[in-house]
Amino acid sequence: MAYPMAGTATVRQAAGAAVGLPHPAAAAGGGTAAVGSGPGADTGLAMPPAARGGVSGRTILSGRAIAHLAVVLALLLYPAVATPFFTFQVGAQSLVLGLIALSLALLAGYGGMVTLSQMTVAGIAGYSVALLGVNADTAHSLGWPWWLAVLAALAIGTLAATLIGMLAVRTEGIYTIMITLAIGVAFFYLVQQNYTVFNGFQGLARVLPPALYGADLRAPLPFYYISLACAALGYATVAYIARAPFGMALQGIRDNARRMRALGFHVTAHRVAAHALAGLIASVGGVLLVWYNSQISPGSVNTTSMINILIIAVLGGMRHPAGAFLGALLFVLLQNFAVDLVDRERFNLVIGGVFLLVLTVSPDGLLGLWRRLRGSARPAVQVDAKGASPAATPHGITTKTRRHP
Repeated sequence: MAYPMAGTATVRQAAGAAVGLPHPAAAAGGGTAAVGSGPGADTGLAMPPAARGGVSGRTILSGRAIAHLAVVLALLLYPAVATPFFTFQVGAQSLVLGLIALSLALLAGYGGMVTLSQMTVAGIAGYSVALLGVNADTAHSLGWPWWLAVLAALAIGTLAATLIGMLAVRTEGIYTIMITLAIGVAFFYLVQQNYTVFNGFQGLARVLPPALYGADLRAPLPFYYISLACAALGYATVAYIARAPFGMALQGIRDNARRMRALGFHVTAHRVAAHALAGLIASVGGVLLVWYNSQISPGSVNTTSMINILIIAVLGGMRHPAGAFLGALLFVLLQNFAVDLVDRERFNLVIGGVFLLVLTVSPDGLLGLWRRLRGSARPAVQVDAKGASPAATPHGITTKTRRHP
């Protein structure tokens, strides 16, 4: 599939144009340099460190690297200080659900496509690995080797996500949500009423993870680390794509699809490709979720499960891949400990109340709230009347804010 991309700079210019930014050549040609913001905004003006809040790019990069390293070390050492319950029920489950929510964050946060079908895709992959591999019911098991069953399940889930994307990208907004909801509900009733293939409402039991290099993945500690490895790979993939030419173009399409189409980008192809990539991530999460529960049934892909993934993604924040895992952690903690506050029949009220509270305080989720608090704690930079600090503006260059209609 060929995309009209000439490189990262070209796509950044196009994505900047999608939100009304001028072409960098305008700044280089002696004209007025517009100061804007947006996905991939690139004005062609290399601003000194003082113009970026007095912090050099190298310092910011090293700070982010240190933060990532600290998080990785904390996650690696977490089982050493946590009980098996917190390692498996909280840690591993948060990573698995966060991986599925990450696929939604890729579509909604970077592509502007809110869907309810990511849990359906995960369920398709989960049913595939259960049917193709080994489970308790030999009549519904082909007995393939675990690695072959996993590869086939990932391929089937990705293909299903691609087909769903080809239908969903023809619409926008509420219509996309309704189409993906209808697909999810149809799959739920299919697996619930079909006994020949899916064993009906009973589902498929004893779908156990394999022993890998002598480590039994059914034990809490090995399963936690395999979930952590998959989550880290998914996080790194989405973080890389967000800065790659494809991701920059996708963000430009999110902000102004018509202008990106006018610039020569194949909007539909980009969106379908995003669905395929998100489907692969959701499929990995679906396989892990089946191994975590040791079974899969129609309850795993019902409407509640589909909405839970949306809640997780929104709670954490969909504009950064870390938000999916942060939202999953909060959701799992509430799911496990809300029953200590209220009875089991009303614990969902606590989850709903926290969800409404987070959205009221920060529509961007917990990660957006953290960024605002961190930004308000930074010292302000004094600027002149033209919008830049005197020491930051090179001689002979004036900066003005361009107003867009």
